[in-house]
Amino acid sequence: MAAFALGWSDADGRPHNGDGGKGVRPTIAMLSAEAVGGTAESALPGAVAVELVHAFSLVHDDIIDHDERRRHREALWKAYGVGPALLAGDALLALAVSRLAGSPEAMTYLSAALIELVNGQTADMAFENRPWHGPNAVTIAEYTAMAAGKTGGLLGAAAAAGVCLGGAPELADRMWEMGLDLGVAFQIADDMLGIWGDPRITGKPVYSDLRRDKKTFPVLAALAGGHPAARELSTLLSAGVSDEDSLRHAARLVEQAGGRGIARAQADRRLAAALEVMDECLPGATDLRALCASLVNRVH
Repeated sequence: MAAFALGWSDADGRPHNGDGGKGVRPTIAMLSAEAVGGTAESALPGAVAVELVHAFSLVHDDIIDHDERRRHREALWKAYGVGPALLAGDALLALAVSRLAGSPEAMTYLSAALIELVNGQTADMAFENRPWHGPNAVTIAEYTAMAAGKTGGLLGAAAAAGVCLGGAPELADRMWEMGLDLGVAFQIADDMLGIWGDPRITGKPVYSDLRRDKKTFPVLAALAGGHPAARELSTLLSAGVSDEDSLRHAARLVEQAGGRGIARAQADRRLAAALEVMDECLPGATDLRALCASLVNRVH
């Protein structure tokens, strides 16, 4: 099951050369180590740990969100059942922690990332039960804190662990902060793909976030913008959208109300903040810089 989750096998355990993910987090760890004069190999414990935590989080995330597809095939819970998938996710987490047991400085950041991840995921779930408008509506500030934890924590842990294992632990706090900003930009880009992405490329169904009332950045920005389309969007979302026609209409209203443009601009601002820290701490880390920029300008 772990091999299936990592893209190494099919549901029957046969070798599979499918999509095992982009490997972003381990690459950040290894490039960060190289940028401070270490080797990529020195960061392998951190690289493996962050990738295993990422895999664990996706397994549990698909169960929470009832997403049946992941990377162009069945999600782990759909292939094996919820109970076995939960245990497989737990096993991936346990393996991740074991990789950094001998590196306390790096482990500090992985532990912090796990706390941020759980807090962020909890907030993301709670947002689904809050209204689209009124005094209890989700704010942009709340969304930003959620995204920094849910997505940014593990990116920050990857960068921080990389510089720790590469021999420059004094840079770890700054690289952790860099990862939080990068995570917000990454999550906003992911939200945009959830509404306007091509499912043939992303491997996930389009409009699933709208269908579940997830409070994504483009929708929150559209509702807060004061555009005439925002009022119609608020009414439509409050009534509930489930059929394809209403979902497509909601997506059009989000764009008309400015949500797509505002989301793009905010993702770019957060990316710029992350790159500024990176340039300060790791001047000359061109490959790492290019990788981080690509996360916010992707199509899958």
